[in-house]
Amino acid sequence: MAGLDSEDLITRADRGEIVDGDGRSVELGAPARLNTSVYLYRDLPDEPEIPFDLPILHLDDHIVVVDKPHFLATMPRGRHVTQTALVRLRRQLGTDLVSPAHRLDRLTAGVLLFTLRPEVRSRYQDLFAERRATKEYRALAPVRDDLMVTRTVADRIEKTAGDLRARVVEGEVNAISDITLIDGVAPGGGLGIYELRPFTGRTHQLRMHMAHLGVGIVGDPLYPNIRPDLAELPDQGDFSQPLRLIAHSLTFDDPLTGERRHFESTRSVADDLTPPNPPGLP
Repeated sequence: MAGLDSEDLITRADRGEIVDGDGRSVELGAPARLNTSVYLYRDLPDEPEIPFDLPILHLDDHIVVVDKPHFLATMPRGRHVTQTALVRLRRQLGTDLVSPAHRLDRLTAGVLLFTLRPEVRSRYQDLFAERRATKEYRALAPVRDDLMVTRTVADRIEKTAGDLRARVVEGEVNAISDITLIDGVAPGGGLGIYELRPFTGRTHQLRMHMAHLGVGIVGDPLYPNIRPDLAELPDQGDFSQPLRLIAHSLTFDDPLTGERRHFESTRSVADDLTPPNPPGLP
């Protein structure tokens, strides 16, 4: 097994960490049996703690809506396991039944919906799969006065597994966004707040469309250019330069009750996002 030698395996077995399908400890010297699975779960990666809260905007018997901070992944993937919204919520609410109805990129903050019961999960997931939920974003980017009139960007975006960035290719349109400059100049000089309305949900769609218009989002480590220096900061415990993109609001007709639901983030793309306890300070 990668990363483990025979002594490591003996130690893990002595601690009862090698088990069969029923969760019973397995002795390494015991005879092997046909059609039997043996499990050894990998150690959790060493993850920098994300020093931002995960406020709950709404909680009922069926769903929980949170205001996800920047840098916190929606759910475990790769080296991000415990520092995810899903794991935090399961621990906070004391139930493993919590499940995401949709996703936000790790670098994007804002409104995120989870379900609390398996029997209702598909009903809420279908809202997003069938584009029956309206999402509105806010972004901080350089001002372009002509974008005070809504600009629609439509193209075809594809992302290949293993590639950091998505790309625009020839073919049928699969990515459409409306982009509007809505708030003059924000702190920082020459920066404005944009309203972004995606009508599709391609990977990195809004970030690419903003870069396409020449107004790349502040703090973006990938678009229009790859910036390794910026991308590496969170792994060094520096959360001072987030991607200034927020899922500002989520609106939909509840699939169980028919009630009109509307949730808004309390965050602003122009906020001071300095962590409450900067690295190296108590």
